[in-house]
Amino acid sequence: MPPSPGRAGDPALSVVILAGGVGTRLWPRSRRNCPKQLLDLVDARTMLQNTVDRVLPLVEPERIYVVTGAEYAAQVCQQLPQLPAGNVIVEPSGRGTAPCIGLAAVVLRARLPEGIMISLHADHVIADAERFRQLLRVAALAAERGHLVTLGIKPTYAETGYGYIERGPLVHRIEGQPVYRVARFLEKPPAQRAAEFVRDRRHYWNSGLFIWRLDTIWAAFERWLPDLHAQLGHIAAAWGTPRQSVVLAETWAQIRPVSIDVGIMERADDVVVVPADMGWSDVGSWASLADVMAANEAGNVVLGGSEHLALDTRNSLIYAPGRTIATIGVHDLIVVDAGDVVLICPKDRAQDVKQMVEEIKRSGRIDLL
Repeated sequence: MPPSPGRAGDPALSVVILAGGVGTRLWPRSRRNCPKQLLDLVDARTMLQNTVDRVLPLVEPERIYVVTGAEYAAQVCQQLPQLPAGNVIVEPSGRGTAPCIGLAAVVLRARLPEGIMISLHADHVIADAERFRQLLRVAALAAERGHLVTLGIKPTYAETGYGYIERGPLVHRIEGQPVYRVARFLEKPPAQRAAEFVRDRRHYWNSGLFIWRLDTIWAAFERWLPDLHAQLGHIAAAWGTPRQSVVLAETWAQIRPVSIDVGIMERADDVVVVPADMGWSDVGSWASLADVMAANEAGNVVLGGSEHLALDTRNSLIYAPGRTIATIGVHDLIVVDAGDVVLICPKDRAQDVKQMVEEIKRSGRIDLL
């Protein structure tokens, strides 16, 4: 068994930050050349930088890894100069979270085979960073016992845009924190069912935050995704040799896309959940960004140094860096000026921005993507 995870600098803990993807629901600010995780949407730091800042009291920079695409590697290195360059792991193309996490496991197993991996996303917002670190320590202690561990967010409202986790029986109490067996993972529910989930207090939002021993997740790949496990084995055998890049590219091209949730977590029989109350949001849309930002007395959120002239305007989000936006008689509206394109939509249609991006792709306007 690996040594018990402790405070800052514990060598058993490594953090892997997934920083691929474009974040299409935050278009037109999030684009292919600069996706949301590399943007300073919430404060003066980018979302990726904030994610690293959050875990630095828990692990040394040498134990923080970022997995990203080749097109973003230079920006990641520029934003995170405190990380060793070798800790930026480049995946040849997007294949979903299971291959992404598997590639990180290849690198970590070569360096710290008995360690514990904490897998995070680069684009989450967490209000209570100290509580977050406390819960990660609890999760690491649960992972030390051989469990696949996830943080389940206590729902504060009936969200239909998240998947849910239904808890089973209590299996541990670690540092006063309950740890439950996962009964099942549930797809995004309709509004009525989401409201039931909030009331029964047995369901949590699926955060996509995972903690496990490296040997545990490697065995899970072997059991539940044997083809991917074999492909990762080929990559591991060549890692650190002159053939590393060639073998990675050739093998990666054959890998089938799959998420870690569908491929492993929904199928494995030793998954536990640590209930988490830490002010979490995945900032998956302009509406969810508005929810985590401070609003003025009219409920309007004005971001990016915009100037907003408002008459009878309530509960709206304005993002127009260097521009003045005037609104009259509008409520619950999103206005985003990205310079070359302006987005205007009702807040309750914020999830449809992804559909707009698909329409733009079909029209051939790749200059707007």
